[in-house]
Amino acid sequence: MKRDEKKIWFLGLSSLFNDIGSEMIALILPFFVTALGGGGIAIGSLSGLREGLASIVKLFSGWYSDKVGKRMPFVFLGYFISVLFRFLLVLSNSWQTILIFMSLERFGKARDAPRDAIISVSTKRYGHGFGIQQMLDTSGAILGSMLVLFLFWKFQLGFKTIILIAASLSIFSLVPLFFVKEPKTKPIKKSLFSGIKYISKELKYFIFVASVFTFANFGLYMLLLLRAKQITGSLITAIALGVLFNFIWAFFTIPFGNLSDIIGRKKVLIIGYALLSFVGLGFIYSSSLIYLIVLFILFGFVYAITQANQRALVSDLSGKMKATAFGFFQFVIGIVAIAGGIIAGFLWNISPKIMFVYITLVAALSTILLLFVKSSSKLKN
Repeated sequence: MKRDEKKIWFLGLSSLFNDIGSEMIALILPFFVTALGGGGIAIGSLSGLREGLASIVKLFSGWYSDKVGKRMPFVFLGYFISVLFRFLLVLSNSWQTILIFMSLERFGKARDAPRDAIISVSTKRYGHGFGIQQMLDTSGAILGSMLVLFLFWKFQLGFKTIILIAASLSIFSLVPLFFVKEPKTKPIKKSLFSGIKYISKELKYFIFVASVFTFANFGLYMLLLLRAKQITGSLITAIALGVLFNFIWAFFTIPFGNLSDIIGRKKVLIIGYALLSFVGLGFIYSSSLIYLIVLFILFGFVYAITQANQRALVSDLSGKMKATAFGFFQFVIGIVAIAGGIIAGFLWNISPKIMFVYITLVAALSTILLLFVKSSSKLKN
């Protein structure tokens, strides 16, 4: 293994431990919200806000990381913030408080753009590199979801006890960071706006396309879990489906990353975007556990195909200010996620089937728009 690629594995291990705690909380969050009186709009808003508000921090952390030529202080601070607010979540006694603490917890995502910039300079095989990080991240989600399933089934622990355990396990995400050496990065003294202006037209168009996709995939996972519980009448079954989703996501992330290195990002992403449309269509008619199993498997493939490869394509189309490019990408996606979550939550309150019609149509539109993305670009360096 090359020395620089070891950084990807250590960063991935931090993601693994962080996602054990994150997924433990994410799996029970929609049920915790409903237990405290929150409805479809509350869950939809929470789904969007978990990513949306943090997106502002992602943008500034990415740009400032480029400006000062430092990555690791932002990565460490981001993980620390997530750990802190997970402990504070235990104090929640209303769904509004959950909304506040979980939104603030996602400010820890300030780590993402600087971390992705480290990955992009640690390997020339972007699909493979981002696939490793995403695989370890999602492996943590598998372990976290299996742990929640065990704690509910064996010990019947309450929501707050599980959140406390999740927060405690998240502390271990800080340990691997001490083994990641700060990469040599030349400071780029550009203002935020000039840095955004520096982003290529090709990348800006792809960010627009990814934004349309995000209107359909805004944080849909929590509403799918809630729908699974409605159909099966079992919280344990819904959590088990979440485990299945995470397993598929983790197992197939690296293969699809490698595939995108060989045949191109756009071809692979088209499959993922189109597949979400089929998932939405399937949920319109789903009425049994067998249908749910198939749909959660397909949804796992959507994430395995899109999550790492979208970031790899951003890396393909970005110039020297990679952290700024990642920050801008994540900023726009996050803002759209807020709107997408609110729209979906409103439609959910009318009828879950209407919401899934919306998901189907928007995902289909994003697939069409993706056809016009230029997957390579001659950039000014």
